[in-house]
Amino acid sequence: MAEPAQRAEPSGNSTAPLSVVALDDDADFREYVSSILESDGHEVRALATPEAFFTACESGLPDLVLLDIKMGGASGEEVLAQIRDRWPKLCVIVVTGYPSLDSMRQTFKQDVFDYLAKPFTLDELRRVLAQAADAFALGRRPQDRLRAELGRQVRLARTERGWTLKELSEAAGVSVSQLSSIERGAHLPSVESLLSIATALGKTPSAWLRAAGF
Repeated sequence: MAEPAQRAEPSGNSTAPLSVVALDDDADFREYVSSILESDGHEVRALATPEAFFTACESGLPDLVLLDIKMGGASGEEVLAQIRDRWPKLCVIVVTGYPSLDSMRQTFKQDVFDYLAKPFTLDELRRVLAQAADAFALGRRPQDRLRAELGRQVRLARTERGWTLKELSEAAGVSVSQLSSIERGAHLPSVESLLSIATALGKTPSAWLRAAGF
């Protein structure tokens, strides 16, 4: 096995606790990842086979996945394709001891968040997790994630239309100040307001809720 590089740990870990599922056919690596992430307060399920991996995800979808793309008895590329088919928004970080430009290009085409090459340092792993947590609003309370994602969806839909906040306000019957607060993720809209905003933008609230994981 390509052993993960050992370095002195940085002082503390600021990333909120995450639920992580790791798929890797190397028992030593699974033990290493479980140990370091659990010591940082994360919940980790480290598994050896795609079957065990999908069973674990079905029983409780994690915040993110650490996926070994080059396993001896299984294809990480096939696992990644199934992940994208079943859970398009799930954050995936590819881990491999055999990185190449071609493999990186192929995996990033399937919407991989980042790529970690073994051996990696604890600093590098923490950095990637922190960036993923920030990009996907991971580790937050469900209501925090919902506010952030609804705000993002409203802002994206409004931008697609080329509308200002004032124009959306007039179309939806929701005040500019309330819309601004919703888009910033500072305010959770009522069901009535959410329906009015979505209707004005030609969107469905259910799609926005699914994007937030609800």
